[in-house]
Amino acid sequence: MPNSIHHQHCPVCASTEIEQIFSAIDNTVSGKIFNIVECKNCQLQFTQHAPNEATIGEYYKSSHYISHTNSKEGFINKLYQFVRNITISNKKNLIEKLTKQKKGTLLDMGCGTGFFAASMKKSGWDVTGIEPDSETRKLALTLNKIELFSTDIFFELPEKQFDVITLWHVLEHVHSLKKTIAQLHKLLKENGKLIIAVPNRNCFDAEFYKSHWAAYDVPRHLYHFNFQSMKSMMEKEQFKLEGIKPMWFDSFYISLLSSKIKFGKIKWFTAIATALRSNLQALNNPKRSSSIIYIFSI
Repeated sequence: MPNSIHHQHCPVCASTEIEQIFSAIDNTVSGKIFNIVECKNCQLQFTQHAPNEATIGEYYKSSHYISHTNSKEGFINKLYQFVRNITISNKKNLIEKLTKQKKGTLLDMGCGTGFFAASMKKSGWDVTGIEPDSETRKLALTLNKIELFSTDIFFELPEKQFDVITLWHVLEHVHSLKKTIAQLHKLLKENGKLIIAVPNRNCFDAEFYKSHWAAYDVPRHLYHFNFQSMKSMMEKEQFKLEGIKPMWFDSFYISLLSSKIKFGKIKWFTAIATALRSNLQALNNPKRSSSIIYIFSI
C-alpha cells in the first residue's frame, strides 16, 4: 500500500511476535478499514498500514475533529467544550501539585487550538506550544491569542529546559515514537515532570464496544496502549513512572461517540451505563480507566 507504513516487527520492542487482532473503520474521514496488530512481547497494539507522516494530514481534515476545529456542531462537541473548561483547571491544579510551583517552563506537545497552553500562559507559566497542523496554529492564534510552533523546532530546543512537558492525547499520534520519547528525556529538567495522557484499551468501554470503540480512532491513532505497554516503553527510555490518574470524563465522551458508531445513533442509556461501569472499575483499579494520565520523571 503506497504512502503507508507496514510493520514487520513491533515499533517499540522490535519483536517479530506480532499478529492481527481485528479491523476498525475510520469513521471520521475516509471510511477505510485498518487492521490493528498486537505485539505479544510488550502488549503494544498498533495500526497496520497507517498513512505515513507526509500523508496523514488528510485524515485530520474534518469538521468533526474538534481538537483541530473547535467545532460547536452537534451535542457531543458542545459537551466536549463545556467539559474542557473543567479539565483545563484540573490539569493546571495537577501540575502545580506535582511541581509545587505556580510558574515555570512548560512544553505542551500537540496543542490543537491552544486552550490549555493559553490558560497556562495566562497563569504565569513560560509556555512553548507545538502543533503540527498549520491551519490549527492559525486558529489557536485567533481563538486564544497564542503563537504555537511547528514540530520543526522540537529537535532544536535546548536540553534540560522544561520543568513540565505535557502530551494530552498526543503520543498515540506520533510517527517517530522512540525518537520523540528520547528527545523528551533530553528536554526535561532533572527534577521535571513528564505528563502523558492516552486512551487505555484495557478499560470496560473498550471491551464493550470492541472494534467500534471510538478511541481506536484509526488511522490517526497509530498506537493503542495499555498500562503495561506504556510502562515498559517509557522505562526502556530511562523514565521512571511516578503514578497514574484516571480521566473520569473520557469514559462518557468516548462511550457516546462509540455508541453512535456502533448503533448509528447515540443510545443514551447504554452509553452512560457503560461509562459509569468503566469508571466504577477504575475506582478500584486506575489501570482500568478509559484514559490514563501517566506521570514520569527522570
